[in-house]
Amino acid sequence: MSKAKAKSMPDLVDALRKKRADIQQGGGPERLAKQHEQGKLSARERLAAVTDPHSLEEFGLFAQHRQTQFGMANKVCPADGVVTAAATIEGRLVHLASQDFTVLGGSAGEVHSLKVADAMARALKTGSPFIFINDSGGARVQEGIDSLSGYGQVFFHNVLLSGVVPQISLICGPCAGGAAYSPALTDFVIQTRQAQMFITGPQVIQQVTGEQISAEALGGADAHMAHSGVIHLIAENDLHAAELCRRLLSFLPANNLEEPPRLPSDGNVDPNPALNDVVPLDPKKGYDIRDVIQLTVDNGDFLEIQAGYARNMVVGFARIIGRSVGVIANQPSYLSGAIDIDASIKASRFIRFCNAFNIPLVTFVDVPGFLPGVQQEHGGIIRNGAKLLFAYSAATVPKIQVILRKSYGGAHVAMCSRDLGADCCLAWPTAEVAVMGAEGAVEIVFRKEMQEAENKAARRSELIEDYRSTFSNPFVAAGRRLVDDVIEPADTRRHLARALEYLHRKRDTRPPKKHGLIPM
Repeated sequence: MSKAKAKSMPDLVDALRKKRADIQQGGGPERLAKQHEQGKLSARERLAAVTDPHSLEEFGLFAQHRQTQFGMANKVCPADGVVTAAATIEGRLVHLASQDFTVLGGSAGEVHSLKVADAMARALKTGSPFIFINDSGGARVQEGIDSLSGYGQVFFHNVLLSGVVPQISLICGPCAGGAAYSPALTDFVIQTRQAQMFITGPQVIQQVTGEQISAEALGGADAHMAHSGVIHLIAENDLHAAELCRRLLSFLPANNLEEPPRLPSDGNVDPNPALNDVVPLDPKKGYDIRDVIQLTVDNGDFLEIQAGYARNMVVGFARIIGRSVGVIANQPSYLSGAIDIDASIKASRFIRFCNAFNIPLVTFVDVPGFLPGVQQEHGGIIRNGAKLLFAYSAATVPKIQVILRKSYGGAHVAMCSRDLGADCCLAWPTAEVAVMGAEGAVEIVFRKEMQEAENKAARRSELIEDYRSTFSNPFVAAGRRLVDDVIEPADTRRHLARALEYLHRKRDTRPPKKHGLIPM
């Protein structure tokens, strides 16, 4: 009986290379071609687009499911349908997972999900951001409860990482059923226009309710941006999603123990005369608050978050003299900048993220109040508006408030007032700090006097003008030390830069506790 010839090292290396190459083909050339026909990149192409060239170190390449039932015994699933790796972005370490739709539709089985959870655990150990690229048909039905258990592991790790390292989800294909809850637990969700995300799909909705709706209308990027508020940025395609992810990370620290990266700056804080003309003197006229922001920050570079959701509130990232800042601002061109339920939730979540990752807050105020109406009251404006009060009060990062024009009532307090712990409060000469607008105040304070006047209209106009002359300027608030300084609009950038510099080493000690209880 002849003995099998022993393999040489070159033979073993050739076999290894072939095996690696086969696995890295995913579901094979035909399925990869179909992925490209749909305008989508492969799992590994997406990772290459997000990360620095030649920095990717994949782990778990040879992982395989252990299911033997339902036709799975001989089913080979390369890398079990998900690529996990470490890499760098702009030279900084990140950990990533990218689902491979060419392998069983990217379905999440036990090993698939455990690979993702392992990548998240590595991110936690190394204090590095975690990026999850989603493209999956959902749970792997053939694996039953093992698949559900895997989902649970991912969700649990999402919560472990929360507030410790930034988590970003890219939705580049279907993200259905329980899988959608992982992105919802992350800090930012970027969805491409080719992707859909929902808990129950159109077919289930039709079976249960009889309602017919397309997948795009139900869970497309525009639907989630405008209605649900689940996503934060819309990408035109996979490459654009990768670009947005890299840009977003450029503003963020690697973890909660680090400061955000500070980019080189020429230090220019020269007056910008355009700011003197951007806000109309007439308080009833609207304008785009983004013009103010872009005229103030470095190079006009402002990355707006959730631009299509709760448009009466603008939030996003920018830099001032190279320092990352989180910007929160009322938008007078939409609902006059009044704060409603969605705006409160949007701003509160953004504030809490910035606070968790040591990013100073700059708040631009032009707000007539909280939005009135039965729908708002029944929808819980009291509970949800309280989120904004809680978020600002709990934040310990540097907090700077700039009052541009109207700052009325409870909304004045809610928009990072001195009483909620603002470290620096600035006001433009156009600022009005009052309980309410002059017209409404006169109706309450001088109702009897107007009723008794011979010329009611003339007396009303006189009283309105008197109220305005008292409160339609920032000097009353400055006299009460609720405003630190009244500044020329053109000098706003200089004042913000100086405040950020002297507040950089701010320390704010709070009572020891497990965590506060934000109104949910």
